[in-house]
Amino acid sequence: MLQKINAFAEYLENVKRASKNTIASYRRDLVKLYHFLTESGCTAWDQVTGSNLNAYVLRIEKQGLSTATISRNIASIKAFFLYLLKQGVISEDPSEILKPPKIEKKTPVILTTEEVGLLLEQPGGSSPKDIRDKAMLQLLYATGIRVTELITLKVRDVNLSMNFLQCRDGNNKERVIPFTNETRDALDDYLKNARAAMCREEQDALFTNCQGVPMTRKGFWKIVKYYSAKAGIKKDITPHTIRHSFAMHLVNNGADLRAVQEMLGHSDISTTQMYMKAKEDTRLKEIYERAHPRANVS
Repeated sequence: MLQKINAFAEYLENVKRASKNTIASYRRDLVKLYHFLTESGCTAWDQVTGSNLNAYVLRIEKQGLSTATISRNIASIKAFFLYLLKQGVISEDPSEILKPPKIEKKTPVILTTEEVGLLLEQPGGSSPKDIRDKAMLQLLYATGIRVTELITLKVRDVNLSMNFLQCRDGNNKERVIPFTNETRDALDDYLKNARAAMCREEQDALFTNCQGVPMTRKGFWKIVKYYSAKAGIKKDITPHTIRHSFAMHLVNNGADLRAVQEMLGHSDISTTQMYMKAKEDTRLKEIYERAHPRANVS
C-alpha cells in the first residue's frame, strides 16, 4: 500500500508539477490514513470503503485538528483515490462520499501604513545582519511575495537597474514584480556591503543566514517576530501578514485588482477579491462610527 502512496507522490511531482510542500503534506496525510486502515484490517486499497474513510475523518476530527487541516486531509484522500481510479487500481472511488467541512474565512490581519513604517525602520544598524534584515523586510513589503519565494530568490533574480525581480512560485510559474527605489537602495546596500560577509561558501542564494546557508522559513519568521516586538506592534504578525498588508494597501490606493492578482501570483481572482471585501467592510465601519449617535458610547 505504501508503494502506491510513493507512486502518487512521484505523479504529483513529475506530472502535476506540485510544490514540494504540497507533496510532503499529501504524503504525510496519506501515510497516516494507511496506518489507520491497516489497524482496521485493510491490506489493499481496493478493500477500502466509504465507511472506512468516514471513520478516519471522524478520528482526526476528535483529535481537535483545525478545520483547515481536516479539509486538507480530505483533499489529499480524494486526490489519491482519483489517481488510483485512473490507474485501474480500484474500480469505484470510496472517497466520493467525503465532504470537506465549511471553513469560515477570517479577515486577514492587516498592518497600517504607520505600522509598516515602524517595522521597516527597526533594522537600523550597520552590521551585515542588520543590512540583510532591512533588505528582506523592504523587499517583502514592496513586492508581496510569499516567504518561500523570498528565501529561494537567487542573486540573478533581482534587477536593480530596472527595479524589478523575477519570482517563481511552488509550481515554478514565473512572474515579474516591480519594487520601490527605497527597496532598490536597501538591496544595493546589502549586495555591496553585507552579502559577502554573510555567505560562508560560494552559492547563488540571495539571502543567507548567519551560518552562510540559505535562509529558512522558520529563520525569517523569527526575524519578523523580533522586529515587530521591537517596534511595539501588538498585532500577531507573520511574514504572510506583510503580504496581506502589501495587497490591502495597493487596493486601498486604487490599484487594479487584476494587477494585484498578477503581482501576488493568485491563480484565481476570487482569492484576490477578499481585499476588496475587507476594504468595503472597513469603509462601512467608518461610516457607521461617524454617523451613529451612540457608536462611541462606552
